[in-house]
Amino acid sequence: MVRAVETNFICSALLPDQFPKTGRPEIAFMGRSNVGKSSLLNTLLRRKELARTSSKPGKTQTLNFFDVDGKWYFVDLPGYGYAKVAKSVKEEWGRHMLEYLRTRDTLRMAVLLLDARHEPTENDLQMLELLEQGEKPTLIVTTKIDKVKRSLRRKHQELIRQRLELDKDALIIPVSSVTGEGIRDIWEVIRGI
Repeated sequence: MVRAVETNFICSALLPDQFPKTGRPEIAFMGRSNVGKSSLLNTLLRRKELARTSSKPGKTQTLNFFDVDGKWYFVDLPGYGYAKVAKSVKEEWGRHMLEYLRTRDTLRMAVLLLDARHEPTENDLQMLELLEQGEKPTLIVTTKIDKVKRSLRRKHQELIRQRLELDKDALIIPVSSVTGEGIRDIWEVIRGI
């Protein structure tokens, strides 16, 4: 069982001068719209509605900072991909997100969420490339693993590994916000940074 976590919402921001200035390590969570990012954050933080979930993709439109145990900030980034918002809004999200990923000194790790049921999209590949170029340590997490038959899980994980061109020993953590599978493993990685 994962121990209780003390968590508080700190702020929503788009511009660097609005970001927290404590110097505390940050872990950024990102993925395409509707990948289950907010659900995963709520499960990790053991809170039902800290990060707002929605059946409508594109709910997160700013960088949302959460104080976690007074040790880290978890940063919920806007989803990318097929959210039904104006192109100009998507471009603005993209600019702010890229600036954050490239320039934020306190960013210690990026957690890239992919849907376990599907191959990574072109947008997923571009995001991973961006993180590699910026030399940001990245944890790959495949969400919604509970929706994949047990007999097909290894095959799905291997397809994702191949599409991302990852080494066979690269860590990919399958998770479920419904069953809690993989949550302890993510915490292990976070506590090790």
